[in-house]
Amino acid sequence: MKLGMPYIHAAVAMHCDYSGYTPLSIYGDPHQATPVAIARNRQGVVKFAKMIENDGVKAYARNAGLKINWEDPGCTLSKIASLSQTPREFDFDNSHWPPQFHHTGPFHDGKGREAVNFPWERLTGEPLIYASMGTILNGQVEVFRTLAAGVAKHKGVQLVLSIGDQLEPEQIGPVPSSAIIVKRAPQLELLKLASVCITHSGLNTVLESLAQGVPQVAIPVTFDQPGIAARIACHKTGLVSSLEKLTVAHLATLLGEVLSDPTYGDNARRIQKAIVKTNGLSLAADLVEQSLETTVMASAGR
Repeated sequence: MKLGMPYIHAAVAMHCDYSGYTPLSIYGDPHQATPVAIARNRQGVVKFAKMIENDGVKAYARNAGLKINWEDPGCTLSKIASLSQTPREFDFDNSHWPPQFHHTGPFHDGKGREAVNFPWERLTGEPLIYASMGTILNGQVEVFRTLAAGVAKHKGVQLVLSIGDQLEPEQIGPVPSSAIIVKRAPQLELLKLASVCITHSGLNTVLESLAQGVPQVAIPVTFDQPGIAARIACHKTGLVSSLEKLTVAHLATLLGEVLSDPTYGDNARRIQKAIVKTNGLSLAADLVEQSLETTVMASAGR
């Protein structure tokens, strides 16, 4: 903005709707179109605006001669293009998106990732439960023990649990002999084989699950994860538990329902079809080129 340079936003996390017609993604509120819900959403926007106020940022903007409405956290969003890798089919219904906002679908194409060693020979062919809690809960051994014990309540399935770099697999404790506990896992390859993904509701993991048609058991922790979990619940691609309510019995119950009720898998595969059809990475690149071309032509007075 200071340089007068065109800029575009690309949301690799869950985008935020500052209009109030849907809940901000940092909240786990369900989407409702009632006046009460919209008022609640807008109160959330006000609260969020106060949370992100920063004296250093304000001072920079003031010194740069920028006039910013600090009560509107969306005032600096690009007027040219704003891209979200969240598929429209996975988002809340909303007819109030600005014209420059675009749902594209996932940006990843599975290429360029570092190879991860994995004991593929240990896979038994039983229904695979893949579990990962991202990086936020690395070191929280009790959470991983709860996941392992909850999956162990189900016979005839196999668990692959990725625990991060702060723990050793031996610390998880007694697990079924078929369970594979690793620090890092080749997530995309395992999701292609999985029946259910247990996840912290990080957007990349959820979108990679949906891209493979895999339903989820979601345990949101922080950031945009509550909003992502709310969309999982809304579209019934899985079930959600708060971290506070997570117990062995509760996880086992949720997992059993997702495994036994085809609704969740059917809905995940419905979104999978939309992801494949849209090809988010190519669409995002096309939108960037088109929006910049339009901006250049406008600035040239054409």
